[in-house]
Amino acid sequence: MPVIEYSGTKIMVDDEGYLVDFDAWNENTARALAKDEGLDALTAEQMEIIKFVREYYRKFNFFPILNAVCKNVHQPKNCINEKFIHPVKAWKIAGLPKPDELVVNLLDYGQSPG
Repeated sequence: MPVIEYSGTKIMVDDEGYLVDFDAWNENTARALAKDEGLDALTAEQMEIIKFVREYYRKFNFFPILNAVCKNVHQPKNCINEKFIHPVKAWKIAGLPKPDELVVNLLDYGQSPG
């Protein structure tokens, strides 16, 4: 199983870079996953999005409606695409399990069942 090393911490991910243990996530884990996704640093706004996504997923076991994320973190309507380029990147950095094809297709069109 692949390991990402970041600031002296080893993070277990699957072959596609998704965090193996949902509960092993913390802000350093997010930074490591972000770096692995090509983001040098996470802004406060990005971290706010990631934390909201994690809490929503923890509560409902699904990614929130994209526009609702932005509204709840008081950011512009298209904040996820503006901050992460693609919602799946935000999903991965949030330490959520690999989404199935249905979820990826829904996220590609800017929608998700809520």
